[in-house]
Amino acid sequence: MFPYDPALLAAVRAVPETLADVLQILRAADAILPAGDGLKWFHQLYLQVTGAVAQRVDAGGFSDPAWMSGLDVQFARLYLAALTQFLEGGTSPKEQPPECWRVMFDRRADVRLARIQFALAGMNAHINHDLPAAIVNTCRATGTAPDRGAHYADFTALDTTLAAMVDKAKTELHVRLLGDALPPVSHLEDTLAAFSVTAAREYAWTGSEILWLPLLAAGYLRTLEGWPTALGKTLLVAVP
Repeated sequence: MFPYDPALLAAVRAVPETLADVLQILRAADAILPAGDGLKWFHQLYLQVTGAVAQRVDAGGFSDPAWMSGLDVQFARLYLAALTQFLEGGTSPKEQPPECWRVMFDRRADVRLARIQFALAGMNAHINHDLPAAIVNTCRATGTAPDRGAHYADFTALDTTLAAMVDKAKTELHVRLLGDALPPVSHLEDTLAAFSVTAAREYAWTGSEILWLPLLAAGYLRTLEGWPTALGKTLLVAVP
């Protein structure tokens, strides 16, 4: 635990109801987190992504802006709940965050890691683990279904923007946690090149279609955490 974790917990345990709430919570958390905490670099990227969604909603860039706003809220709730569980320090399985989140939370202060490793480890857990459930939760709340119609078109319309943000982060955050330069060549380049936000989001939509089917949902949930956890561990291998 860090000395500022109680303040961070107070900021993130709020349950957002609107997209504006999500932005407010993320900004409050970012203001608390110092550069030496790897969580900050995921928060900054997530804040930029959420801001881009909000701008597109305000500009009328979706066929159903209310549905997309609701998806962003449901999505954020899952991450904030995981971080809240971690900061509260519960010991029972039900009180602990998903393992794919914990592999990043547990290494927040590892100065051998690069800022981009934390940013992408968070994106991995959030998209590959949380997003399928967020899509299903949004559909249930709005009386819709995760088909490949207008909502899927709105969902994929963000891919180019988000991919550009992640590519920019891969360049700007390619330094160690405390800001010193990485070796000119390392395994990190291959790892970062292999991470595709577009592919992860497509996988998440397919996952929501599986979760939507009662006969398949329970089995899928049991396996959903495994590979994001494995990828998170790969993303967080220290650079020599």
